[in-house]
Amino acid sequence: MEYSKIIAVTGLPGLYELLNSKSDGAIVRSLDDKSTRFVSSRIHNFSHLESIEVFTRKENVNLSVILEAMEQSPEKLPEDKDEELLKKYFRKVYADLDFDRVYSSDLKKMVKWFSLLKSNQIDFKVKIEVEESAAEPAPQAVPEKPSPEEPKKTKKKAKAETPDPAAPAKKGVARKAAGKDTGKESEPAKEKKKAPPKAKDKSTDKKPKKK
Repeated sequence: MEYSKIIAVTGLPGLYELLNSKSDGAIVRSLDDKSTRFVSSRIHNFSHLESIEVFTRKENVNLSVILEAMEQSPEKLPEDKDEELLKKYFRKVYADLDFDRVYSSDLKKMVKWFSLLKSNQIDFKVKIEVEESAAEPAPQAVPEKPSPEEPKKTKKKAKAETPDPAAPAKKGVARKAAGKDTGKESEPAKEKKKAPPKAKDKSTDKKPKKK
């Protein structure tokens, strides 16, 4: 039987083990007489013991802290009917309790619940151990190093798929330079060479006739 499944039900005495939850209630088993019954959520409220906190003069503490203090104390459990003995007992067991807000009915419940948990051999220290283990940071996984061959393959593939953006410009410059080195004439020069020579004026060449 796990401490996390133990609940208190309003309007019903003692403690109960939560067996099954339903939309309109729950099936529970009594820790006192071991009877099983259905409890309607329309009439009753359920409280898990692991979620119950107790008022103190400082910060509130979980109920399991008070139960552990009761287990470690050499003081004998008082009669739950005597209010003065109850307060005297808890002042020795846990002096920081705020007795202005923790009523005698609450002290009686804690004594009754402690006796039921011990008789059913339920370890209420489990809650504290779970909280301590949850506070420890989880180990981080170390990323695996890539093999030396993988970067080479990726580099070759990127080189084959990505064209060189400077290639067209270099090619154009090479063509222009080749025209100058090989002595090829430009288009205007060719047109000047092919043009026919001007005809000489025959009138200027002929000598004047003698009269």
